[in-house]
Amino acid sequence: MTLLNRITLRTPESVELTFTLAGIGNRIYALLIDYLIWGAMLLGFLTFWAVSLERLTAIAAVLPWDEDTLRLWVIALGMVIGFGLYMGYFIGFEVGWQGQTPGKRWVKIRVIRDNGRPARLPQATLRSLLRPIDDLFFLGMVLILFGQQEKRLGDWLAGTLVVQNAPLSTATIPPPSPPVQAYAAELRTQADLDHLTPEQFATIRSYLLRSPHLSPRARHSKSQALARQAKHLLHLTTPPPPPLTDHHILAAIYWAYQGEGDRG
Repeated sequence: MTLLNRITLRTPESVELTFTLAGIGNRIYALLIDYLIWGAMLLGFLTFWAVSLERLTAIAAVLPWDEDTLRLWVIALGMVIGFGLYMGYFIGFEVGWQGQTPGKRWVKIRVIRDNGRPARLPQATLRSLLRPIDDLFFLGMVLILFGQQEKRLGDWLAGTLVVQNAPLSTATIPPPSPPVQAYAAELRTQADLDHLTPEQFATIRSYLLRSPHLSPRARHSKSQALARQAKHLLHLTTPPPPPLTDHHILAAIYWAYQGEGDRG
């Protein structure tokens, strides 16, 4: 039994993904971490800006510049840059880290689109632009608490959800053999599994579920294509130990990703 809500999405490829929604507690925890990091960045910037303002004021005293006008321009520019840091923090991380900020990565949640695909620049921008409104009077918290899909205003307009890292398994995949299990443990230390999106994870899972019913030729062709994509995505340049095949590589990636989601 779980206290967290679940949601099932259908991708454009007609793959059904079942996710556990992040929950209000996880989202607040992640946001607190992000605000602490962003606050430290802002404090560093303000310190630098205050020193710069003092030096520019000293320069203005010996040049034919109006000191008050210069000060106003510097303050206005500082406010613009500070807002850019605020926006850039959430947009940059959510786009570059597959829907995660440092806080979300620590808590193991991520932003996805309503079709299960990763959030992109338009979605991350809309969410960030509306974050101040969601934070005002705790509007976002109220919407998350009483909404079935746990969406704040930014999620509704951007068409996004905040979910736990990996889709839930609704069918059973056989446990890995000892060689696959050993290679999966190796992948957890050698591969950046965060590059694997929920959609790509679901594709590998779908293949593993269907593979016993495929002909040997179809299984070989499909596993070869999927393994090639996965190795490129995860930057796997070292060949796996024999006698592991492409099918075994996909199984190892699946169990390594599952293990990453279960850690912590």
